[in-house]
Amino acid sequence: MRRRLGSDSGQTLPIYIWMTGILLFVAFAFFAFAQAASARNGAQTAADAAALAAAQDARDELMDGLELAIGEGEDWHDWLAGDEFTGGGARGAADTLAAENDSTVIGFGPTEVNGYPGFRAEIETLYTVGDSIIPGTETQHAKAEATAILKPRCDVAPSADSKEVVEFDCDGGESFEIDPEDFASGDLPDASVLFSVHLAD
Repeated sequence: MRRRLGSDSGQTLPIYIWMTGILLFVAFAFFAFAQAASARNGAQTAADAAALAAAQDARDELMDGLELAIGEGEDWHDWLAGDEFTGGGARGAADTLAAENDSTVIGFGPTEVNGYPGFRAEIETLYTVGDSIIPGTETQHAKAEATAILKPRCDVAPSADSKEVVEFDCDGGESFEIDPEDFASGDLPDASVLFSVHLAD
């Protein structure tokens, strides 16, 4: 009887070691996938931030141009429609937000989605996925891209005279009037009332 128990114990030990090795491998594999997922999420956050920053910079340019055009009695309809920005500062804004998220912009440019202007940003993380049981992850950087668009939220009657009092009807039921003859800097509502900035689907 003692001889049989000793034999069973000797057979169980290799199986236990083998199972422990498998469990450790699975645990390290899950950890590696978690590392990769975390890097991808960080990259996507950086790409989203960069694209949104570029579109918000363009919105600021539209607001400045619209305010100047109204104040000088010029035709401001194209500014309100979101057609006049150059996007000169958009790349700089995207670079700044990417850097704040420990990433760098590797691809950037204007784009259009469903007729609305926007910007596409592609980034690469400055950090790597990290050491894992999967070879090469210690030097692999995560990449992601995002597109943000700029959408006008207010309309005016097509026949509206840019030199007369004009009523703006905006999304959400908001409305306001602008009198070019009695207009001062700061009379326009918040930029978010006139233009929305959001990630493209």
